This record gives sequence, structure tokens and C-alpha cells, in this order.
Amino acid sequence: MFKEYVALTKPNLVRLNAFAGFGGFWVASKWDIDWLLLLYMLIGSVLTMASACVINNYWDRELDKKMERTKNRALPTNRLSPTNVLVYGIVLGIAGVTVLFTLVNPISGWLGLLGFFVYVVIYTMWLKRTSTWSTSIGGVSGAMPPVIGYCAVTGVVDEGAWLLFALLFLWQPAHFWSLAIRRVEEYRAAGFPLLPVIKGVHRTKLQMNPYILLLIPTGILFFTYGYVGYAFLIISLLGGVLWLVHTLMGLKAQDNNKWAKTNFIISINYLMIVFLVMIVDTNGIG
Repeated sequence: MFKEYVALTKPNLVRLNAFAGFGGFWVASKWDIDWLLLLYMLIGSVLTMASACVINNYWDRELDKKMERTKNRALPTNRLSPTNVLVYGIVLGIAGVTVLFTLVNPISGWLGLLGFFVYVVIYTMWLKRTSTWSTSIGGVSGAMPPVIGYCAVTGVVDEGAWLLFALLFLWQPAHFWSLAIRRVEEYRAAGFPLLPVIKGVHRTKLQMNPYILLLIPTGILFFTYGYVGYAFLIISLLGGVLWLVHTLMGLKAQDNNKWAKTNFIISINYLMIVFLVMIVDTNGIG
């Protein structure tokens, strides 16, 4: 039973976003770390993200029955009570936002609420069921963790916060569409109007490229504004170019499933490596 409740929080997604939050905190701290504040930020962020994921599972429980990937989850199979799951999600959210507002700072609390609102209301309850724009606009919530981490230290939304937001916001569509291409028939059967379902795989591949292309100047601006050093500049440029080239090659790929699987793996590794280098190569300047 405990494992079922943990699974509702989408642990892999929460871990990835917690790492992004840690990266944002580290960049703002410039190696002068307030470890207790870091702990509070991570606890508040993780609880808030977990809450949004639980409520997402609650809201999607009927549609999840139609997809091979999700049909064996606890709610579609009635292993857990929907009412209990909803209460669980609400409690997690209240706890998370309370920690952010009271133990971190108000700006982090408001950013946590914004991310929660976009993911649960704008994305899950509305756009996911009605529009191909769900992935792009829903990316606002996925871009919040590093911004929360950064603002936990600075208390302001400045150019560093915006650059962190841009990095995660631009990364998400191509990452998610790589998965959606592989599962396009499942999403079609479930009734989700994702881009590859409505506009086709080729159009989706085309639309990935502007997002990945814009990641390249984002990395350059991190260096230009003095947040990182040459190592980050070089790695982010190489990673962005590699991902862009592979995505462009996908326009002529014969095996869409194989290409999309590789593109998905590239996207995951790009984000992990870029954030690791960002943490290590953060400039300790005042």
C-alpha cells in the first residue's frame, strides 16, 4: 500500500525536478551554501510537486485505463480509493506550500503555487484534454523548480531566474514529444490531443527544432551574465548542437520509434549533464 502511494507522486519526475531545484539554488548561492535553507527548499518543492502529480493521477484515472503505459496504475485498477488519493494530494500540497512560504521565503511560495496551478488546472484539467498547446504551456510548471531554488537564495526574480526558467521551459517540449511519438497510438486511443496525434509525427519533429535551437543562446547568456564559466559554455553548446543535429536527422528517419527513443535519451542526458556542469562551474562571484 505504501509503495502505491509513493508511486502516485511520480518519483522519477520529482527526483529530476528536485535536482533542477538544487541546481538553481547552487547557482544563486555561488558556493556559499545555507544548507538548512537548501533542505527547506527541497522539502517544500518536493512536497508541492508530489501533490501536483498525485492530483494529476486522480484527475486522469479514467483516461489512464485506455493506455497500456498507465492502465495498471493503482487508481485505474481500483487498488486505491479516489477520495483517499485526492485527500492525500491536497495534504501534500498544503504541507509543501506552507514550508515554502514560512521556512524559505514568500517568492518561493508564490512560485510553488504558480507551478502547481499551471500543472493541475491549466495543464491537467484543461489543455491536456483540449489542445496541442498542452505540452508547451504546461512547461511553465516544469520550469519552476530551478527558479524556486534560485529565488530561495536571492528573494528576487532577476535575469538568473529567467535564464533558469528558459532552460527548463525550452527543454521540455522536445523531450516530451520524443516520448509522445513512441506512444502516439496510445495517446490517440485515450483521447489526448497531443501534437503528434493531431498534426502528425513529421510536424512534431519540425516543431521540436526551434525549442532546441533556442537552448543554445540560453547557455551562452548564462556565461555572458557571469553565472557560469567556460566549461559550462562549451558543454552546453556541444550538447545543444548534438541534440539539434539528431533532431534534424529525425526528419528523414525511417524508423520513428528508434529515432524517438534515442532522442528521448539524448534529452535526459543533456539536462543532467548541463545541470551537473552548471553546479560545478558556477562562478563564485558577488
